[in-house]
Amino acid sequence: MNKTVYFLHKSAYRWKNPAVSGKLRRQKRKEVRLFDMYVNSGYLFNSRIPFKEKKMPLRVLSAGTYELYTWPKLPTWRPKGRVDWQLVYITAGEGHFILNGQDITVPAGNIVLYQPKQEQHYYFLGKDQARYWFVHFTGRQVRSILKHFEIPLDGYILHTGISMACEDLFRRMRDELVECSWGYEELLTCLLRQLLIEISRRMHEDEKQISGFVSDEMERAKHYLAEHYNEEISIEQYAASRNMSTSWFGKSFTAAAGISPKQYILQQRIRNAQLLLETTDATVSEIARIVGYDNPMYFSRLFRKVRGLSPANYRKAFMGH
Repeated sequence: MNKTVYFLHKSAYRWKNPAVSGKLRRQKRKEVRLFDMYVNSGYLFNSRIPFKEKKMPLRVLSAGTYELYTWPKLPTWRPKGRVDWQLVYITAGEGHFILNGQDITVPAGNIVLYQPKQEQHYYFLGKDQARYWFVHFTGRQVRSILKHFEIPLDGYILHTGISMACEDLFRRMRDELVECSWGYEELLTCLLRQLLIEISRRMHEDEKQISGFVSDEMERAKHYLAEHYNEEISIEQYAASRNMSTSWFGKSFTAAAGISPKQYILQQRIRNAQLLLETTDATVSEIARIVGYDNPMYFSRLFRKVRGLSPANYRKAFMGH
């Protein structure tokens, strides 16, 4: 039996009705704090039923994200796979994938590629604070397109590192599937091709092997920065505490994570600020302080630079969905 587990989060529909009163909107926004998981996804023709495209070279069927807070376990099991292709991009925590009969832990910064009719058996745990993006796609030329972009078909796991560029491409595909603006299907294929190029680039840049010692140290560093992202962190002091020069630490961290330590901290701050804007009534000034900025104006400029909208306008756009 083909089992697929779906969970609907209120944020997926709570602002669709423009007639909802302000009081009810505030109530709904408060309710979302009680939820243990966040999901936001879009589907072609608003249908979750996959199909095999036989005419078009490439077509995106769905894209979205899941983020676990305290939900204990989010499993997916499709014994016979699906008729389409899938990319699962882990951007926080880790995922657990049953591949060739082995339970493999896949940390953030990796993409798992599933081919049509390939068994899909994986799960995410709330204790890992996992977050991942997915995209399903099909088309009569998918295999040749992947080969053209040098995406290996004989492996499951593609290492890209944590990439805001990749994450933004997943997000844009999701948004296009939700908005369905003029020409969105053609734009979706362009975004997917861009994502495949980005994946290929990052995989080629990662060809230089990192020693086990350096890898362990950088994992320790990422954990520390993620836990203390809203504090004043001195990269120089952290490097010195681990008996490393600032320059060597910065280069090693960038090689392991795909972004610099400062960019990694910024990523954590903006991501959590975005979550607070979506799920709380906190003011922009309050959110700025929570994520580590004493100056709300500076925070707003950074947020606009990364997300393309000011915090206030981002919240309005989110509430308008």
